[in-house]
Amino acid sequence: MTYAVGMRLSRGLVFMSDTRTNAGVDNISKFGKMFSWNVPGDRTITLLTAGNLATTQAVVSLLEERTKAHADRAPSILEAPTMFQAARIVAAALKDVIEGHARGGQQADSAFHATLILGGQIKGGKSRLFLIYPEGNFIEAGEDTPFFQIGETKYGRPILVRAFDAQLSFPEAVKLLLVSFDSTIKANLGVGAPLDLHLYDEDSLQAGRQMRFEADDEYFENISNGWGDALKSALDQLPDFKL
Repeated sequence: MTYAVGMRLSRGLVFMSDTRTNAGVDNISKFGKMFSWNVPGDRTITLLTAGNLATTQAVVSLLEERTKAHADRAPSILEAPTMFQAARIVAAALKDVIEGHARGGQQADSAFHATLILGGQIKGGKSRLFLIYPEGNFIEAGEDTPFFQIGETKYGRPILVRAFDAQLSFPEAVKLLLVSFDSTIKANLGVGAPLDLHLYDEDSLQAGRQMRFEADDEYFENISNGWGDALKSALDQLPDFKL
């Protein structure tokens, strides 16, 4: 299982994803689910993945190969003139990979399902954020839908819906996302730290701050403990039900 979020703020874009891909009593695997391509002064593009690991790795490898000089002339996200065209390239790659599995007897809504979040900025346009479905279609974030979630979304969504504001600073957005991820981690063993973070400043056209929160990160632990205490305190302050 996975949990990943892409968020569109006035200041820029915020991305966060967990790294857990399999969980059990004695079987826990970790793989990065955040990938970035950057051409300073021209573009920066970030991809978040959720779903079948073989499918997502194949998509990322395909996109990466197409950025190489020796690759065939299939469309490359480093040559796309706009983020919309970049989204079309990624969506087509995802569809092609899934259809390749389908020819082996699988379908997009079965074991090889995958969903992606693509965001970034290309010179000449504004930053944009897209949610890409396994069928190869996609939607774009806007004022009514300013963030996207993929993977295990239900546990972390309530805090985002209640507290999101497009005017959040990056530190405030990181705090909000850590609360959302902490709620998800506590409810689902399939989601877990380390958590990868990427902050992109609007119009910078270069990779922004990237870091990883380990499970024992002091700030993450403070957020987790503080949020738990705050919830208990808020519950105590609510009026008791009268029998």
